[in-house]
Amino acid sequence: MSALPRYVSPSTTLSSAPHRARWRRSSRSTGMNNCVEAACLGGGPLTGMLAVRDSKNQAGAALLFSPAAWEPFLAAVTDDML
Repeated sequence: MSALPRYVSPSTTLSSAPHRARWRRSSRSTGMNNCVEAACLGGGPLTGMLAVRDSKNQAGAALLFSPAAWEPFLAAVTDDML
């Protein structure tokens, strides 16, 4: 990966201005909240970054990925390399 993911502490509110995160859950998710949610950040200094959080702990921390880091990470997960 060309850029590593970045940890965002729980005190950072990504769903409010200026970040305007719209969290999405996988359509394959079960009703037991055993998945992650993702959001593309649309404002502020984190514009264009992808945030990922645990759906069971929505107020908790999130990981931020740049597009350059997200694509190889997703490919590794899809190829069962992680």
